[in-house]
Amino acid sequence: MNGTTPHGATSEQQASAYVREMFGRVAPRYDLLNHLLSFNVDRYWRARTVHKVRDTLSRPDARVIDLCCGTGDLTLAMHGAGAATVLGSDFCHPMLTAARRKSRGADRWFEADALQLPVRDASVDLVTTAFGFRNLANYEDGLREMRRVLRAGGVAAILEFSQPPNPAFASLYRFYSEHILPRIGGAISGSKDAYTYLPESVRKFPSAHELADRIRAAGFSEVRFERMTFGVVALHLAQA
Repeated sequence: MNGTTPHGATSEQQASAYVREMFGRVAPRYDLLNHLLSFNVDRYWRARTVHKVRDTLSRPDARVIDLCCGTGDLTLAMHGAGAATVLGSDFCHPMLTAARRKSRGADRWFEADALQLPVRDASVDLVTTAFGFRNLANYEDGLREMRRVLRAGGVAAILEFSQPPNPAFASLYRFYSEHILPRIGGAISGSKDAYTYLPESVRKFPSAHELADRIRAAGFSEVRFERMTFGVVALHLAQA
């Protein structure tokens, strides 16, 4: 398997099914827990991402897709920050239901698997994903699909959890992720396994440097990344 590996999954199909069902269960409390467990810093991470892609968002003719959009926080932030057409996509129906509710029914959402997008080749100017790429059943296929739909010169932005490079902070963060986060997340969401999966998926995910190498191998150029909040997350930017 070349993507997320939930406990008990032995194939990409099983991994994908696990992720879809898990996020469906936690959708009603997803926003609350994102803000609570990150001490509200997740708002800054998304705002920083919007700032870094502002040139594309400012173009009225630009087409933008936010993959694995969940309840749509990044999608809506980008929509509110520019003139571009911004669409959000996810393969978990309850997440999209929550996103539609937040956008008061606005028609900017479509249900699709990020590994098989119903989008024409070279038709998009910007593809983003915030905290969803890590959950793909195949990272290489996900990158290739992002590359396929982007026009020449288009931009990919991947905001994802990472491993802090400072050993002391990494140890503190690991304790929080493995012992405190699952208890709070499980108690509020009613799904402890979902918030046990979270730190485990981050631990298994490629480092920021490794992810940059995989993005280059998928055919992207000008690949760069910046760490935020002591390296808890990393924002990767690349050009098609």
